[in-house]
Amino acid sequence: MDRIVELLGEHLLLSLVPVLIALVFAVPLGWLANRSAPARAVLIPASGLLYTIPSLALFVMLPGVLGTQIKSPVNVIVALTIYTVALLVRTIADALAAVPSMVVAAATAMGFKPARRFVSVELPLAVPVLVAGLRVATVANISLVSVGALIGLGGLGGLFTDGYQRNIPSEILTGIVLTVLLALLADAVLLAAGRFATPWDRARRSGA
Repeated sequence: MDRIVELLGEHLLLSLVPVLIALVFAVPLGWLANRSAPARAVLIPASGLLYTIPSLALFVMLPGVLGTQIKSPVNVIVALTIYTVALLVRTIADALAAVPSMVVAAATAMGFKPARRFVSVELPLAVPVLVAGLRVATVANISLVSVGALIGLGGLGGLFTDGYQRNIPSEILTGIVLTVLLALLADAVLLAAGRFATPWDRARRSGA
């Protein structure tokens, strides 16, 4: 049981930290892609290309780039941060583009500067689409972390490799079930957080 708790904690760390780091980079990049056609022409294809790199190849390649040890958790965190940014840039750009132009114009007419308008008006209205992207990225990360078990990291993925090597099907099944439950729980938490952050959307839904 102690080992399962330890692996669960490692899995959470390796899958959720990249999401938080990626948000810091993806929000300004998505904003730039929405504001500038040339930037969008570069950022959107580049992010799509990054996501096509096989995760295991990236885990193995990063130590040579970062100067880290092959079993360093930093490799998995950096790799999953890259994947999450790649997923979120298009999502954020599309979410901001979907904000009604009338709302943006009204905020500008009220004297909102671009930075304040983005933080107070555009970003909050983009939250539902942003949360949808975060849910996809988080669940994908929880799945991809398990691949790290092939290089000695991977949280619950360690149950897969250990169970396979020792021919213990129950250990493999435990790893699968816990990974699925973790993904479902993370998805539910993000869904609830998104609804909490958009009370106007809740009101609209209840009125409908």
